[in-house]
Order: sequence, then C-alpha cells, then structure tokens
Amino acid sequence: MTDKDRWHDIKYLVIDVDGTMTDAGVYYDEHGNELKKFCTKDAAGFFAARKAGIQILVLTGRECAATARRMGEMKVDFLVQNCKDKVPYLESFLQEQGVTWEELGYLGDDLNDLAGMQKSGFSGCPADACEEVKAQADYISTVKGGYGAVRDIISALLKERGEWKDIIEELYKAGV
Repeated sequence: MTDKDRWHDIKYLVIDVDGTMTDAGVYYDEHGNELKKFCTKDAAGFFAARKAGIQILVLTGRECAATARRMGEMKVDFLVQNCKDKVPYLESFLQEQGVTWEELGYLGDDLNDLAGMQKSGFSGCPADACEEVKAQADYISTVKGGYGAVRDIISALLKERGEWKDIIEELYKAGV
C-alpha cells in the first residue's frame, strides 16, 4: 500500500487554528477582545470534507471567542480549545471514537502540531509552516495559513481519493 492509498482511510481531520486557519496574528481591540481573521475560502473545504464523510476536529492551544463563533458557523463536529498537549488528547479522542491514527488526518503549521502529524495517516500544512512541519507533511499547500490553505489541503486529499469533483458538483451544482 502506498502512502497515498492510506489517504482513502481518513475518517477524521484534526485542524489547528493559529497559522493554519488564520495568518498566525493575534489582534486585540481597545477593549482587550482577541480578534482573528478567518479565510472564507476554507469553508468549501470544510463542507467538502463533511460531504465525503470526514468529521472535523478543530484542536487549538489557545482559547478565543472568535474561534468558537467561527467554528460554530462552520458546524465543526468537535472543537477543543486551550489544549496544550495535543497528542495525549488525541490518544483519548481516538479511543473514544474507535478509530486509529491511520484514519486521522492532521493539518497544522508549527512545532506543537508535529508529533500529531507524525502519527497521522495523512498530514498537510500551509506554505508558511515551519521547516520541521514541512518536512513531515504529506502535502504542502502553495497557500499561506489564513488565506485558504485549509481548503487547498482538503481539496488535494479529496482529489487524490477521486471525490473532489463529484462533491463540488453536488454541493455547488457546478462542474469542475
């Protein structure tokens, strides 16, 4: 079985927030509220993954109301914020869900994502991820984090599985 053959087994995608879904900036308004810029293009990737039967776990080391709001709008299956040690959390999560690391995809950009990416059946990262993550990734997007990298990574995964074209046709009534 080739590495890409394993991509067909992915049932869950773990997606990091800062630097993957955002530009990694942390912005504060005059009232101390934390603001984040999410790329609306990533939504098509989320919806396509869901249509393919892949559940989404957003896993982030920071806690932010903006993240909760956006992930609520995206109707993600699982949102876990303020997770400082991602691999032990994922070990428990996988056991609860009855799946293996090989059935897990991981999208991240920085060193705190590396251990989870190394264990996963598929890993992807934005163009501006750190060197160590790029060296581990199965797919490196040509797009920076916060500018549609998540959509690009998910589309690459689903294209390899032969699902992207039909899913986009069904979701958007548009041939690609």
